[in-house]
Amino acid sequence: MCLALFSDVETSEKIQERGVLAMMPALLSAQNSCTPKVANIIAEVAKNEFMRSLCVEAGLIPPLVQLLNSKDQEILLQTGRALGNICYDSRKSAVDAAGGAQIVAEHIKSLAESTDPATGKLLTVFCGMLMNYSNDNDSLQAQLISMGVIPTLVRLLGVHSQNTALTEMCLIAFGNLAELESSKEQFASTNIAEELVRLFRKQVEHEKKEMIFEVLAPLAENDVIKLQLVDAGLVEYLLEVVAQTVDSDREEDVAQLKTASDLMVLLLLGDESMQKLFEGGKGSVFQRVLSWLPSNNHQLQLAGALAIANFARNAMHYTVQHAALSALRNLAIPVVNKSKMLLAGVSDVVLKFLKSEMPPVQFKLLGTLRMLIDTQADAAEQLGTNAKLVERLVEWCEAKDHAGVMGESNRLLSALIRHSKSKDVVRTVIQGGGIKHLVTMATSEHMIMQNEALVALGLIAALNLDCAEQDFVGANLVQVLHKLLTDEHSAPEIKYNSMILICSVMGSEPLHKEVQSLAFIDVVSSLRSHENKTVAHQASLTEQRLTAQS
Repeated sequence: MCLALFSDVETSEKIQERGVLAMMPALLSAQNSCTPKVANIIAEVAKNEFMRSLCVEAGLIPPLVQLLNSKDQEILLQTGRALGNICYDSRKSAVDAAGGAQIVAEHIKSLAESTDPATGKLLTVFCGMLMNYSNDNDSLQAQLISMGVIPTLVRLLGVHSQNTALTEMCLIAFGNLAELESSKEQFASTNIAEELVRLFRKQVEHEKKEMIFEVLAPLAENDVIKLQLVDAGLVEYLLEVVAQTVDSDREEDVAQLKTASDLMVLLLLGDESMQKLFEGGKGSVFQRVLSWLPSNNHQLQLAGALAIANFARNAMHYTVQHAALSALRNLAIPVVNKSKMLLAGVSDVVLKFLKSEMPPVQFKLLGTLRMLIDTQADAAEQLGTNAKLVERLVEWCEAKDHAGVMGESNRLLSALIRHSKSKDVVRTVIQGGGIKHLVTMATSEHMIMQNEALVALGLIAALNLDCAEQDFVGANLVQVLHKLLTDEHSAPEIKYNSMILICSVMGSEPLHKEVQSLAFIDVVSSLRSHENKTVAHQASLTEQRLTAQS
């Protein structure tokens, strides 16, 4: 009853007011039968956030750390609780300075093999103390890694798998440490993969599975651990999770399906793990993932397409590449899917196929990217400033043997500008030699391509005319616009956008001279009586502009 009161805020305040904390260092240093009770009182008091810094100021850390050298298990238990509670949030430096973490790490190592229930409780408290000590602090986590706590914690997971509380503490500690790149090498040298997969298979509660998932995800970013997880049978288990949850609407099942399928994709990012699971296209894992593509579940479709795309990275898998990109392109058509797919890293996966020399793969790649960036300004800017992508697009714009690839390259080049409306993208396209292809695209037999080209060229003129001027002249832009305006077969949209572009280039002296030499005023004047009111109105505005600058 008395101890329960100590964690009460009001009681803690009274302890502070009466100077009880100041008496504690002497009581702790005495080391007698009262010592565990004193440590317990400190542990209870430190449950209150405002008391933690007061405990540090009262000089309690050094005598508590000294008590960690005791042989008495109850003293160790209460001391571990007290230190763990004090450094729960930001009071870690005092424990660090007193060397508390090192002593606790050594205790855990020496006690790891003991299956005595009392020892299990002590190990749980010590693991919790190290977790609180290092939480949200990269340098202290790195310190624990250098102390070698990872192999010890993995050993605990194996020996104490029946101890739920201790297992949870180990998982939380792994989750903290696995985020650090320096931890991966130590994890890879243990049997963490086997232990986690074995523990995973035993779990029935959603929360426990999620805890394990949170450890697996950062670990699976390491290629060595990827392969270990594949060898430990994680993939087969993930496929089971998918099969069990795919038709469920329960929130926790939907979450589990997403986590399991995302983790599958992550495992396939490693070359060795991918080859192992692909088995020349005959592997059961590959076949199961292939069956995700026609699924009605969007998350599974997306994961399936990403997984297949990862399988397809090897140039020998031409048919797989084609299937993967076809699936991704179809998924990217609905507007609601685009941002989700971009967040899932689809554009990065697709860009890996840029080196492909297979026209059908090139065609699907281009279509997929064009669908992805439609109405997605940030993605269009990111891809549009990728010089290697723009360079490849310009190269494919000249692929006269493959009309489909040539057309899609032009359309993607235009789309990058139209959807980003970015000066940086325009600069990248100009530097990459893309303008002449967009001007040629404006003469396409397909009206939609003509229009896309004219809008992109208009944006280039509006955003960076000085830089584009030379290329516009070299590509005979003004002559092309004259032809589009005088051609009676040109659609109203084409005539409208051509006049917008004429107005945009008037700020350039050489282009202005070309406009004057081709008597554009006569052509535009005749369009004032066009049956399309929008065209007629724009013709009137353009005539005024040309007259004013003549």
